[in-house]
Amino acid sequence: MSAGECMIEMSSLGGSEFHLGFAGDTLNTAWYARACLPAQNWDVSYFTRIGTDSFSAKMKDFLNRNGIETGYIEEDAQRQAGLYLIEVENGERHFTYWRNQSAARLLAVNQTLLAKAFSDADIIYFSAITLAILCPEQRAVFISHLRDAACAGKTVVFDTNIRPRLWESHDILRETIMQAAAVSQIILPSFDDEAAMFGDRSLEDCAARYRTAGAQAVVVKNGGGIMLVADDNGMRQITDIEPLMPVDTTGAGDSFNGGFLAALLSGKNLETAVKAGHAVAAQVVMQRGALMPMEQLTL
Repeated sequence: MSAGECMIEMSSLGGSEFHLGFAGDTLNTAWYARACLPAQNWDVSYFTRIGTDSFSAKMKDFLNRNGIETGYIEEDAQRQAGLYLIEVENGERHFTYWRNQSAARLLAVNQTLLAKAFSDADIIYFSAITLAILCPEQRAVFISHLRDAACAGKTVVFDTNIRPRLWESHDILRETIMQAAAVSQIILPSFDDEAAMFGDRSLEDCAARYRTAGAQAVVVKNGGGIMLVADDNGMRQITDIEPLMPVDTTGAGDSFNGGFLAALLSGKNLETAVKAGHAVAAQVVMQRGALMPMEQLTL
């Protein structure tokens, strides 16, 4: 199960024309996990909150048509799905967001549904963006339910996905991320963001901080460069990563996470799972947009 915010995406086709789609960091990871996992062995579901408007209905239908289960998605008649617009200027992508009234900001309000969703899942995946869009009280609720799930034997996976502009302050960002890390078994940080926010001087420093917080396994992503894995067997660098000149890095880390988790759930070790995640991301960054059609992905 992946938990977070799926948004309406309007991407510029040039002039006044836009393409309507759906995306969001945790949805992107669910998408690639679904693409990589055998449907007969694994269900992939998405936990969020949406509106009752026609675009929210289209979003839900989109997920269902692509094999992502929506049974834990609650509808809110007072709010809508969040929206963002992508414009391209001189080859650079610019994002404008409308998410203050997003129904997903209340995804932790229904604690009964939240508890059931986590109880029914074997793997729970979320990100720091999932936490950032919640009010402080609901962040605490969400983390508390994650803690209960971990104590019940669920595997909690956390991408720290640092987006400072979503948070009230850097101090709150750092504090909340470390609170969430303390209830997570697998943590997937990106080194450049971690270095900027926590002052980590190396991949090893980053991994050590999250291992100290309680993580069983840490995979430090590094923008297509050397990565590092850390678990009870120590720290190992993953150096044989093919360098690429990407067309569009949107969804790169999310797609890596989906491919990595799919490989790990299929019984691969950490190093092999990292290479599987990189193989997925390497395909995604060579096309436009976050969601590469599942049928076009080479596994």
